[in-house]
Amino acid sequence: METAPDILLYAALGGILPALFWLWCWLHEDRHPEPRAVLLSVFLCGMVVVPLAGYLQKQIGSMIGASFWIVVAWAGIEEVLKYLAAYLPALDRKYFDEPVDAMIYLITAALGFSALENTLFIAGSMLHYTPIESLVTGNLRFIGASLLHVLTSGVVGAVIATEFYKGRYKREVATVIGLILSTGLHATFNFFIMDAKGTEVFRVFYGVWIAIILLLIVFSRIKRIAKPTLTKPLTQ
Repeated sequence: METAPDILLYAALGGILPALFWLWCWLHEDRHPEPRAVLLSVFLCGMVVVPLAGYLQKQIGSMIGASFWIVVAWAGIEEVLKYLAAYLPALDRKYFDEPVDAMIYLITAALGFSALENTLFIAGSMLHYTPIESLVTGNLRFIGASLLHVLTSGVVGAVIATEFYKGRYKREVATVIGLILSTGLHATFNFFIMDAKGTEVFRVFYGVWIAIILLLIVFSRIKRIAKPTLTKPLTQ
C-alpha cells in the first residue's frame, strides 16, 4: 500500500510531466518565445482554476440536474476559466504582442489545467491500483481529455489571433465566438465519450488526434500573419 506522500509524488509526476512535455513541444514552434515567467504564471493559473471549475460545476449540477444542458454548462465553465487563466496574466498585458501569442498562452493555460486535473485523477486511482496500473488501466479517457483541453483552448486562441490586427472590439467578439466553438467541441466530446465502449473510445480519441493535427496546421498559418502595412496615397 502506497503512503500518502508516495501517492502525491507519483500523481504529480504522472500528471505534470506529460503536460510540461506537450508545452515544450508547442513552445518549440514559437519563433519569438514568450517570457518564461509569464508562461509559468499562465500555467499555474491554469492549475489554480481547476478547483474553482469543480466547485462551479457542482453548484450548476445541483441547480440543473442530469440533462443535456449540464454537459454543455460544465464544458463552458472549463473553457471560460481556462481563458481567464490566460487573459489575466498575459492576454491583457503587453506580452500579447503578436497573433500567435493568443494560441501560445491559451494552450499553456489548458496544459496547466489538464496537469492538475490528471494529477488529481491519478491520485484517486492509486487508492485502488498500483502506480503502474493507475497510469495504464482505465486512464485513456483522461489522456483524451488532456488533448481535448489543448484543442479547445487552441481553437479560442486561433479565432482571437485572426482578429489580432483588427481592433479591440473585434478581438472581443472573436473571443466570444471562440468560447462558443470550444464549448461546443468540449461538450460534443463529453457526449461521445460518455456512451463510448471498448473500441469506440479509441475512435473518439482518433477524432481528437486528427483535430490536433489540423490545429497544428492552423498554428503554422497563424505564425505567418503579418502586421498590415500602411500605404500612402498616390500623389498627383
